[in-house]
Amino acid sequence: MQNVSIGVDFGTSNTVVALATGEGVETLRFRHGEETLGVYASALCFWQETRGLPPLAEGGPFAFDRLIDPTGPLRFLQSFKTLAASPHFTSTTIFGQRHEFEDLLAAFLRTLSRHSGLDLSGARVTIGRPVRFAGAAPDDALAMQRYRGGFARIGVEGAAYVYEPVGAAFSFARGLTGEATVLVADFGGGTSDFSVMRFQRVGGALKARPLGQSGVGVAGDAFDSRLVDKVVAPHFGKGGSYRSFGKVLPNPAHLFAKLSRWHELALLKGGAEMRELRALARDALDPEPLEAFIDLVEHDLGFQLYRAVSAVKVALSGAAEAEFRFGDVRARVTRAEFEGWIAGDLARIAAAVDQALASAGLRADQVDKVFLTGGTSFVPAVQRLFVERFGAGKLTSADQFESIALGLALIGRSENPGQWAVAA
Repeated sequence: MQNVSIGVDFGTSNTVVALATGEGVETLRFRHGEETLGVYASALCFWQETRGLPPLAEGGPFAFDRLIDPTGPLRFLQSFKTLAASPHFTSTTIFGQRHEFEDLLAAFLRTLSRHSGLDLSGARVTIGRPVRFAGAAPDDALAMQRYRGGFARIGVEGAAYVYEPVGAAFSFARGLTGEATVLVADFGGGTSDFSVMRFQRVGGALKARPLGQSGVGVAGDAFDSRLVDKVVAPHFGKGGSYRSFGKVLPNPAHLFAKLSRWHELALLKGGAEMRELRALARDALDPEPLEAFIDLVEHDLGFQLYRAVSAVKVALSGAAEAEFRFGDVRARVTRAEFEGWIAGDLARIAAAVDQALASAGLRADQVDKVFLTGGTSFVPAVQRLFVERFGAGKLTSADQFESIALGLALIGRSENPGQWAVAA
């Protein structure tokens, strides 16, 4: 491993690891049933085989296997990266054991190492991080402290942290034959990050210079939450009322914010908000939707909700209308409605693109290429945003999952990898 550079793209929805040597770069693969995969879902499932002992953990697609075919009580967590920068999240209790973010990250990485056979301890590792972390008021310093702590628990010390769009830019630049100014737009699950880079070929070697960057805590998960809020939440009690001390009051909005951020649903289990939800159901004028909400949490149906939301979002990328199906919930959704719901998110993404250009001191017409990566880049309204600013001829894309990790591994083997690292 002395001559291997490892790139780790720990994403909100998926995690990818790449390895670069003097002979090239490739994505780490692992077996799942009959499949060989390069993408490891950022999910964790905990269960307890012996009462009183620490819970066991499984990650990636193996966590989904546990969730779909449970043998007893479990706790399922997905998109827990969104907790990294939140000062409001301190820990969660899982089968009587307190887990901080660092514990969750370390548990997840151990499962990845177990299934891939890759030992990260003591290796030369470059880790991606968003330009801006997700959340209403993200604390970047706290997030980085938690990242370092989680990786340290599996023996990764002294890793370099690089902005994720810079990693994507390095991956894209492998195909460049001459000079180019490139805007990289990396759409993850929780954040959208943008980086402007200048690439040159000097004596056959690729030279790169960062010009500007920006980021915003809006991406695929935010789009999903708009669908949940408009289509799903009304079927689980949003807009309903309850009786308190002789008054009729609206059901508290903060509970349905958890529903819209479906990956937080598992955190409701056994907490004060679940007790509040049960009390609300007892006092509700129409308790049935709230009882369905409780069942959703108790039976760990957040993953099935995610799949249903993702399915309709993908369908709307190719059709003007699609049907949403989840349990007893059925609804027709038009692309026009969806684009209206995400209009505010699109405006924030557009502002972040403008900020990246401004920090680079460039106009849109001075950008030669625009590299789009991440599943959200296929949403038609997102595509239009970039076409209108840069022109369709400048847009290009590649594998929506692997480009960041490949670039991070290449940075680890570059002439001066330290220049790309973000200060701790």
